[in-house]
Amino acid sequence: MDRLTAAKVFIDVAHSNSFTATAEKLTMSRPMVTRYIEAMEDWLGTRLLHRTTRKISLTTAGEDALKEIETWVKQADHIESLTSDSHSLSGSIRITTSMSFGVNQLLPAIQDFMTLHPKIQINIELEDSVTDMTEQSIDLAIRISSTPHPSLIGKPIAICQSILVASPKYLSNHSKIKTPSDLKQHDCLGYKNHERYVWNLSKKDQFEAITVNCRLSANEATVLLNAALNHAGLTLQPTYLANTYIKSGQLEVVLPDWKPNDLKIYALYSSRKHLLPSVRALIDHLDQYLTAHPW
Repeated sequence: MDRLTAAKVFIDVAHSNSFTATAEKLTMSRPMVTRYIEAMEDWLGTRLLHRTTRKISLTTAGEDALKEIETWVKQADHIESLTSDSHSLSGSIRITTSMSFGVNQLLPAIQDFMTLHPKIQINIELEDSVTDMTEQSIDLAIRISSTPHPSLIGKPIAICQSILVASPKYLSNHSKIKTPSDLKQHDCLGYKNHERYVWNLSKKDQFEAITVNCRLSANEATVLLNAALNHAGLTLQPTYLANTYIKSGQLEVVLPDWKPNDLKIYALYSSRKHLLPSVRALIDHLDQYLTAHPW
């Protein structure tokens, strides 16, 4: 059996603590994962993993060997990258991102990447929360945030601008909004389920932090967008979602002189040591693509 593949299987199992999760991530059967682990143990002449029906963990020998095996695999991947062309990247990449960003911005960039690398397979999980990437075998998370999750490594790949909007019908049926403080008297649509909703707005050297009333909240921007289209209230929306509806007249910009805080779009991963060459290439591609295709 291929020792390099066996080493990669061992590394993944060591971090996922699951033969099943590793099988799904590396697109192989669970029995094949077992065979690769057994082959590694035969080659090294020692037991690397404790296996029970409920848990998998490293033995002392496995812990000692893991770091050396990771170094060897990293060196092998580097040597391979020096002698291979762009079409040699292969394997499966599992990504998580939000519904709104995945559909509207990520898919075109992913399709372009897959055209450049025809041996790559990509699986996208649409959810708007930080998950245990190792446990769920996630290679890459794309998140819009002011600060990335502290347990993950984050690379900013784009800026997300937001805009305050509402439907013409809602605005015509409610009091005029002339200043940020007027927002306190309106129905606002809140992102996620916080006890307090504070919208930060700026105008040149002026800054306002307005605590708004959000009777309706959701953890996905497209839900709030559709609520606004159905005249439920005001919403802060990323421009990549709102611009189409502003142009069509279905939404109007509220307080156009006041700008919501920009957020960064991060590519998040759990460890630099275990970053596959294909994932590293995808991060670089997303960075370049989103810079070249601003919204």
